[in-house]
Amino acid sequence: MMQNWLSMSAGALGRGIAAGEIEPLALTVTYLDAIDAHPETPRIYARLTRERALAEADAAQARAKAGRRLSPLDGVPISWKDLFDTAGVATESGSALLKGRMPEADAVVLRNATEMGLVCLGKTHMSELAFSGLGLNPVTATSPNVNDSGAAPGGSSSGAAASVAFDLAAAAIGSDTGGSVRIPSAWNDLVGLKTTSGRLTLEGVVPLCLKFDTVGPLTRTVEDAALLLGAMEGHKGPDLRGATLAGRRFAALQTSVLDDIRPEPLAAYENAVERLRAAGATVEKLAVPELEDAMAQSPVLFAAEAYGLWRDVIEAAPEKMFPQILERFRSGQDVTGPDYVAAWTKVDAARAAWDAATAGFDAVLAPTAPNLPPNLDRLGKDADYYVTENLLTLRNTRVGNLMGLCALTLPTGVPSCGIMLLGAPDMEEALLRVGVAAEAALA
Repeated sequence: MMQNWLSMSAGALGRGIAAGEIEPLALTVTYLDAIDAHPETPRIYARLTRERALAEADAAQARAKAGRRLSPLDGVPISWKDLFDTAGVATESGSALLKGRMPEADAVVLRNATEMGLVCLGKTHMSELAFSGLGLNPVTATSPNVNDSGAAPGGSSSGAAASVAFDLAAAAIGSDTGGSVRIPSAWNDLVGLKTTSGRLTLEGVVPLCLKFDTVGPLTRTVEDAALLLGAMEGHKGPDLRGATLAGRRFAALQTSVLDDIRPEPLAAYENAVERLRAAGATVEKLAVPELEDAMAQSPVLFAAEAYGLWRDVIEAAPEKMFPQILERFRSGQDVTGPDYVAAWTKVDAARAAWDAATAGFDAVLAPTAPNLPPNLDRLGKDADYYVTENLLTLRNTRVGNLMGLCALTLPTGVPSCGIMLLGAPDMEEALLRVGVAAEAALA
């Protein structure tokens, strides 16, 4: 029975604890034992928080026995990407530049989740300073892909996805600046929620681009994503009961997201759309031409902000960085102030056009990634291949960040192929309700 715990959803584990069928301490020990025994653990976890996890599980067990559980996930063990500060435990954001960085306090979202009873198993590996969608990190570790040992895991929340996909955490918390929750979720057949910028506090989170950084869960189910969103905000999460696709209107985005798409993701996406239709949803094609102008601003906005934040740290020791990531940061050094202002002006105009075009829809649909996970060996040897695959990988997910949206990726049933649902800003609850109904249709 204990081995079954490792593959159960976080919500199901929480219900087991509530029913007295699962003891939080035994559950956490089961996870820690599995982590200790797994050959891929060094590529998934940067460091464990073993003593903390056992103490938190012990406290959760006492609450469960007293009938005083703090939330539906009280006593459930999860992992945290290595850019969320943990008091007294190194937080290095996948970079030798931050080696030995020791925060004095937990990130606020981690503190909130702890106050709701969640158990912190440890910190997961990631792309260096979160600036890649591929997950290749020769500096610390490259996490495995659950579907193909020779393929990229997706980034930057690569270890977060692997911790769940390899049954070494019930769920994981990552961050998404241009697709960093959704890409590893899609490539490892998980659910990933990108929250609206500003919805969850970034206090105590190592930044990349403050105007685009968001916090989000990587999970086995949409219910788990909803429960973790609630936990990080200090409540039990939105009610998803009774959700249906009947009468729902979806827009199938035609602008940008289907360009140069590979055959497998396209076929998986089209099949998923047909299953949503069969479950009662209406799907209409939609073009938003202004989006292309906004997408063209990506190199200006992301690189300028990232380099502006990290320039002094990077240039003090550039030799410590993976050259591809260093080059991507440095591409921001030639962006002028007027360039940056002009780029934001175009994005703001595109956001207004997007809001008008999508107002009547429950969600906008697109393939999560237009490509399959690329070959790791080739990524490491072929610089041009690395650049083109990284930009293509993040192309579709970046729509959500540029347009200021919330977004959800769901597995399609085809390995490493996800379907993305884009929701209006700050409408996570509505998106999750649509998402849980879509999940049932795609099961």
